[in-house]
Amino acid sequence: MENNWLERAESLRIESFDYDLPDERIARYPLNPRDSSKLLVYNQGDIQHRKFTDLVENLPENTLLVFNDTKVIPARAYFQKETGATIEILLLHPELPTRIINDAMLVRDSCVWECMIGNKKRFKLTDTLSTNLLVNGLSVNLKVAYADYEKNHIKLWWDQDIEFLDIVQALGEIPLPPYLKRDTEEDDKQTYQTVYARQNGAVAAPTAGLHFTENVFKALTEKGIRRSFLTLHVGAGTFQPIKANSVTEHKMHAEQVVYSRHLIDELLKNTESIVPVGTTSLRSLESLYWYGVKLFRSETTVFNIEKLYPYPFSPDELPSAYESLKAIADYMDAQNLDEIVGETEIFIFPGYVFRLCKGLITNYHQPGSTLILLVAALVGEDWKRIYKEAMDNGYRFLSYGDSSLLWRR
Repeated sequence: MENNWLERAESLRIESFDYDLPDERIARYPLNPRDSSKLLVYNQGDIQHRKFTDLVENLPENTLLVFNDTKVIPARAYFQKETGATIEILLLHPELPTRIINDAMLVRDSCVWECMIGNKKRFKLTDTLSTNLLVNGLSVNLKVAYADYEKNHIKLWWDQDIEFLDIVQALGEIPLPPYLKRDTEEDDKQTYQTVYARQNGAVAAPTAGLHFTENVFKALTEKGIRRSFLTLHVGAGTFQPIKANSVTEHKMHAEQVVYSRHLIDELLKNTESIVPVGTTSLRSLESLYWYGVKLFRSETTVFNIEKLYPYPFSPDELPSAYESLKAIADYMDAQNLDEIVGETEIFIFPGYVFRLCKGLITNYHQPGSTLILLVAALVGEDWKRIYKEAMDNGYRFLSYGDSSLLWRR
C-alpha cells in the first residue's frame, strides 16, 4: 500500500499545476465594500458565477463554517546602521521564552524570534542595532542582535515594562505579499485584515475571509448556518514557491494551530457539514483529524502532524471523523484542557482523502503553488476549468482578489 501512494505522489510534477496569470489580473487593491467581490460556485462539475453576497444561498442550512481568526501583525521592521545601511527584519516565529505565538505577544522585556533578514550581508554577527520608539506615551529604546546567526534567530530587548505586541505595533508595518509589488499603505492596516481577526501573530492574512462583512454574517445567522473559529498564524511560507520537480520533495514549513474545546464540540454535532473558510482553516481541520488518529491509535499525545503522515494508511486502519474528534474531546476532558496547540506541516495534494472538510471557500492562488495542489486534491482535474472560467469571466486573482465556493468531488 505504501509503495503505491508513494509512487503516485512522486509522479506528480509541479508543471502540471501551472497556469498563465497575467500581471494585470493580480488584484493590487481590495474592492469596497468587501462583499462586492465575485463568487464562483463549483459543485460536481457545475460552475456558476455569483456575487459574494449570494454565499448564503449556496450553503445548506446545517453547514458549519470554520474561520481562522488570526490577526496580521506589523511584522516587518527596518533598522538603520551607523554606516547608513538599512536592515529589514521580518518576524516569522517566536523561539524564546516561548514558542506559543499568543503567549509570545505578551512578553515584557526580551524575546528571540526566527526572522527573515533583508540585507543580511550588512548585518554582521557582532552588530547590535537600536531604535527609539514612542509606545503608549513612553519613550522606548529597542535593541536587536543575533541570538543564532545561522538560524536567523534575532534577540530583541527593550528598556520599558511593555508587552511585545505594543512594541511591534509601534515599530513595524504590515507585510503585504511580495506579488502585490507595492508598498504598504495606511488603508492596508484595515483592508488586509478580516473583520473577525482577534489573535495577533500572523505575517499574512487568511485572505478567503477578507470578503466577509457584518451583513454577510447576519444573513448566515438568519439561515441558521453556524460558525466557529480556530487560530493558525499564517507564516511567510504560504508564499514559498515549489522549486522541486517532484511535489513530495517540497519542504513544508510547520505552522502552529490553536483549537478550542468549543470548536471540537461544534464539529462533533455534524461531521458531514463542515466548510472551512480558507486553505489555512482547511489544513488545520484536516490536521485535527490526524491528531485524533494518533490518539485513537495510542501513538502519541503530542500534536505534530508530519508532511506525509496521512498517506500510507488504508481506509480500514482509520477511525471515522466522529471517532477521531471524540478521541480528542476525551483527551481534552481527561487533561482538563480548554484548548490544544498543535504543529502541522501537512501537505495536501492530489491523492489525499479528505476526512473532515466537505467544501472550501477560497481565493485564486499563485500558479504552481502548494495551494493549487490543495484545490486540485479537492476538485480533481476540474481545477483547470475553474481557473479558466475565472480568467475568462474577469475575476481578480490572489490575496485581494475574488472568491470561490468549491464543493468536494
